[in-house]
Amino acid sequence: MTYGRTESTRGGEIVVTTTNDLEGFKVVRHLGVVRGLTVRSRSVLGNLGASLQTILGGNITLYSELAEKARGEAYELMVQHAREIGANAVLAMRYDANEITDGVTEVLAYGTAVVVEPR
Repeated sequence: MTYGRTESTRGGEIVVTTTNDLEGFKVVRHLGVVRGLTVRSRSVLGNLGASLQTILGGNITLYSELAEKARGEAYELMVQHAREIGANAVLAMRYDANEITDGVTEVLAYGTAVVVEPR
């Protein structure tokens, strides 16, 4: 059974999962919390376009695309951080987002970096 997403790296793969363990593997070393943080805002023209979409209702695609891009960037930064400290897996991965100021949002991807090996 496969959990999460596997990222190819030069030194192998990093498995990222939202679960606290990885079936078929045992944790041999905890390396600590890893994170990826990005701060994003939409341009004035993007905000204008999104405002027009809110009038019509439904999915505000300009903001959806911004959120997806920010999550992807935060995720990649987290994987890079895990790779740098020698992890081959990230457990209990989560996202968090907060508005810093009007129109500016931080997105954080975080989890526990570990070294796992097959049981």
